[in-house]
Amino acid sequence: MRSPSIYSQDDPLSEALKPPESETEAEREARLEQEAEAKRVSEQIDEELRLERESMKKKRGDVKLLLLGQAESGKSTLQRQFQLMYKPHSLEQERASWRTVIYFNVVRSIKHILNTLESWDDYVDDDVAFDSPISKYMGASRSGTSSPVITNLPSENDRAHSRSASPFQGNAETSRSNIASLRRRLSPLIGTDAALADRLSGGITVSGSGKGGVFVRSGWQARTIENPLGRRRGRNPDELSAKKPDDIHDALVQDVSHMLDASKDDIRELWAHATVKELIAKRRLKLDEWSEFFLRHISRVAASDYVPSTDDILHARIQTMGVAEHVFDVNIHGKSVSWHLFDVGGARGQRHTWVPYFDDANAIIFVAPVSAFDQVIFEDPRTNRIDDSLQLFTQICSSPLLKNAHLVLFLNKTDLLRSKLDNGLRVKKYITSFGERMNDYETVVQYFRAHFLQVHRRNNENRRVLYTHFTSVVDTKATQRIIGNVRDSIFRGYLQSAALV
Repeated sequence: MRSPSIYSQDDPLSEALKPPESETEAEREARLEQEAEAKRVSEQIDEELRLERESMKKKRGDVKLLLLGQAESGKSTLQRQFQLMYKPHSLEQERASWRTVIYFNVVRSIKHILNTLESWDDYVDDDVAFDSPISKYMGASRSGTSSPVITNLPSENDRAHSRSASPFQGNAETSRSNIASLRRRLSPLIGTDAALADRLSGGITVSGSGKGGVFVRSGWQARTIENPLGRRRGRNPDELSAKKPDDIHDALVQDVSHMLDASKDDIRELWAHATVKELIAKRRLKLDEWSEFFLRHISRVAASDYVPSTDDILHARIQTMGVAEHVFDVNIHGKSVSWHLFDVGGARGQRHTWVPYFDDANAIIFVAPVSAFDQVIFEDPRTNRIDDSLQLFTQICSSPLLKNAHLVLFLNKTDLLRSKLDNGLRVKKYITSFGERMNDYETVVQYFRAHFLQVHRRNNENRRVLYTHFTSVVDTKATQRIIGNVRDSIFRGYLQSAALV
């Protein structure tokens, strides 16, 4: 018997798919509609598979760059420099959203100063001791623990001593009275702290998030504007991101703006107060560089028509949660290559999220803040931040998943290091292995560089080159010159790995 042809009317499949002879007109229309929908879904799947194949083919030529390092090392600021260099229009679109961040930075700084003053009963004399975070990793021994770096709180004896009668009792009472008055006048502004934090984080809190306690996810810039406007009115987030600050009527941001404008004289008075200056000079109050930057420029930031400058955006501090991907088209010698830059959260509790991105990374920029020799990490006040950076760098250098990645080291915040040394801070007080070396900038940076190079040599089975740069990533001109050099060196390595040269 002849087998039925695929073109034969006797084909069993065709027979099985035939509609029943009793099919009504309504059933026929429903069947045709279902067949059309099935065809549409099938064609959509085929198109998605085609696009995915094209995307995978294209991505084989892309560069994947990881920014790694501990929290507050400058990774996100470096990402903004890449953005400013290769995608400046996107930074312009985000400008309005940075107003919220900067207001939060200012409010949180004022709150921190007032809380620290309160812990010292709004006055401090000359006889209170200070404990420093000593390095263990670099050959030092340690007894006891230090207070976290941001605030070195007094003991009960210190408080009692500060309240005891002295020849300066009159000055103490005047100081306390002035600060109490400032605290009262600034309390409405301080009260906006939680609302600003909630706006930035989307209401998400992270256990053990460290000082500040506010983390943001990728895309927070659009959501900062979208939350008060877009979701209620159905607006396009891209359209909202491009709006100027004057066009966005966010009640919270406008309220904070008015409070800042009304309080700027009080903020200046607090920042210039003799007790605050004394606490800073005696290192009983420590402020991050972004705090000092915005408090120095409070007249401009508190203006009713304030628009964040690019320098403001580079100095603004916001903590990254998870891993954020940024894509830039980089033109190198006439060839356009897509760079996928991954900015990671550097807190200890988030470092496990890095690993999935290691496998096919082309390059790593490891950011280590050399100015942090006198600081400890929030999660463990016994661990010096230089120690933590070296331990983390050891893990990166020794990771088998990263053995073929191009490796760049940014020894960052050299401007702050120079400032600390110029103000008389002694490295050996915190890192005893520094010994009796000269306490000048060149000696100190070369000492730290030698330790990172030693870690690299001990974990360099593939004889990989380490490219080292001394950086201050808030300095746009210098950083973009370094980014150009890094771009060229990464691209050379990328071509070599692709066997194109």
